[in-house]
Amino acid sequence: MAAFSEDRADVIARARECGVATIINVGTDLVSSREATGLAESHAEVLAAVGFHPHEAGGVSESDIASLAQLAGHPRVVAIGEVGLDFYRDYSPREGQLQALGWQLALAAELGLPVVIHCRQAEGQMLPLLRDWTSRREPSKRESPGVIHCFSGDIDTARQYLDMGFFISFGAYIGYPASSRKHGVIRSIPQDRLVVETDSPFLPPQSRRGKRNEPAFLPLTVELLAEIRGVPPEQIARETTANARCLFRLPGD
Repeated sequence: MAAFSEDRADVIARARECGVATIINVGTDLVSSREATGLAESHAEVLAAVGFHPHEAGGVSESDIASLAQLAGHPRVVAIGEVGLDFYRDYSPREGQLQALGWQLALAAELGLPVVIHCRQAEGQMLPLLRDWTSRREPSKRESPGVIHCFSGDIDTARQYLDMGFFISFGAYIGYPASSRKHGVIRSIPQDRLVVETDSPFLPPQSRRGKRNEPAFLPLTVELLAEIRGVPPEQIARETTANARCLFRLPGD
């Protein structure tokens, strides 16, 4: 990603120093997905997810999906994402978003890869779509279907995703003043379905609002979750690490 073009090696080193063992670099189109795969090839602690973000979905063709499928076959690719629906920004036509998402869900099912789901003001379309998709996946490929990225919905919506087998992910935005009303939702997520993320370079911690986010700040989200859930940070770190390994089929220590 361009936001890290000048100091990418330093960013990775800082993450390592802060205890972040693995970075999953997420693509948003073919160009960034190729870059994510290339970075994963050159850095042992980096893995890749490849996909078309809903903002980039307007012009996606079947040929593009075929190119994505080639990338997704790379051994350093662990997920299809970031994919989904964004009816808040509407940077891409909704019909195009739905078509691109359908193609990418089919690809994930074919390859047995989890999906990283972006959903903003589109739960009415997303929930039935994912419910149908998860019900039709082959039994041999029914590990967790994926993760709901940067979740900000209510308890009922979270439960519906959980019932389908999804993990729920939170970032540093849970420390923003406006997020305080969501603490009940955060406490409701089972400990074995909770994961953390940064969404770098976006959504930095409250103390760094307006600045670039980066993986080294992940422990700050762990501390926030620990405070909200009333458990030690070490417990959150241990559990979310184990959950991420399960979600992305990563080896343990």
